Amino acid sequence: MFAPTIEFIRSTFNTTELIPLHEPRFIGNEKQYLSECIDSTFVSSVGPFVDDFEKRMAEYTGARYAVATVNGTSALHIALLLADVQPGDEVITQPLTFIATCNAIAYCNATPVFVDVDKDTMGLSPEALKLFLQRHCVVENSTCKNKTTGKTVKACVPMHTFGHPCKIDAIKALCDDYHIALVEDAAESLGSYYKGRHTGTFGKLGAFSFNGNKIITSGGGGCIVTDDEALAKKAKYMTTTAKVPHQWEYTHDRVGYNYRMPNINAALLVAQLENLDIFLENKRELSMAYQSFFAENNIAFMTEPSESQSNYWLNAVILNDRAERDRFLEETNTQGVMTRPVWTLMNRLEMFKDAQCGHLENSQWLEACVVNIPSSVRL
Repeated sequence: MFAPTIEFIRSTFNTTELIPLHEPRFIGNEKQYLSECIDSTFVSSVGPFVDDFEKRMAEYTGARYAVATVNGTSALHIALLLADVQPGDEVITQPLTFIATCNAIAYCNATPVFVDVDKDTMGLSPEALKLFLQRHCVVENSTCKNKTTGKTVKACVPMHTFGHPCKIDAIKALCDDYHIALVEDAAESLGSYYKGRHTGTFGKLGAFSFNGNKIITSGGGGCIVTDDEALAKKAKYMTTTAKVPHQWEYTHDRVGYNYRMPNINAALLVAQLENLDIFLENKRELSMAYQSFFAENNIAFMTEPSESQSNYWLNAVILNDRAERDRFLEETNTQGVMTRPVWTLMNRLEMFKDAQCGHLENSQWLEACVVNIPSSVRL
């Protein structure tokens, strides 16, 4: 049934071998910088590549500050703590997301509240958020209270799904009105812009990921961005085991986290950043080829939302129903073309099954119909 799609993907990647969903490309100075890092012996969390990466990342996104971490989950965890998320607080997010979003909330001993996404962005819906806030929340003494649970709603974490920006300005306006800290999960959206502004820079803090399957990678790796100098300094302090600065003494004045990115990983990222624009152009060309093919074959393809510039990290098709989705997954993977369904909704998972939810019709529909297809940069 899907033989033409498989044939097209194979011809597009020009191979008869297994086609991964998304694999990294190392085409620049990675080996050179790694050798320099090894020769210097500064391979851990102190070294010039960490500083260089943070400077480049801030410049690229337009944020004033960037703080490198060991992965995207740790970046989001610290960002939530910096947003003053306390045990017992609630954090509004979307059910259609990777587990790391909710894990970071749970690490703070807070509770997620799930609000629906928009079909055209697959990210948190400002209309659904507005409806939830109007029905369930009230502002008391500059604090947002959930009338249904009696808990404080401290933060909101929208996610830019597959690199497609959500309507982040409308979400920010609502968060400001209700005194809720906006923390962006921009893990998948490096190189994506909404209304000319880079994702991750609309909120109080933003978190990025450089996992092995991301558009640029250091194997692991993450980053916090912010325009707030005090928050940036505190982020660096908290991710460096809360060590009080001193030339030789080891004194720590709170429970901290060993979350700083090692210099050897940063060496990879500096080289990867040098080729990011090439990767973005290549991935856009791939998305355009997909868009033309699927339009001719009457299969819906996810394109960048209005007023957005997507990095097209993971391309996605939208099938008619779960049965067709499952047939597509079976046929493509059996034929050596890796595809995957979107994540199981977070509210369906055992650890979050009791979380409060708004109406989740769009999320449920997308869960049943969306499939990611091979999206690697083509050499």
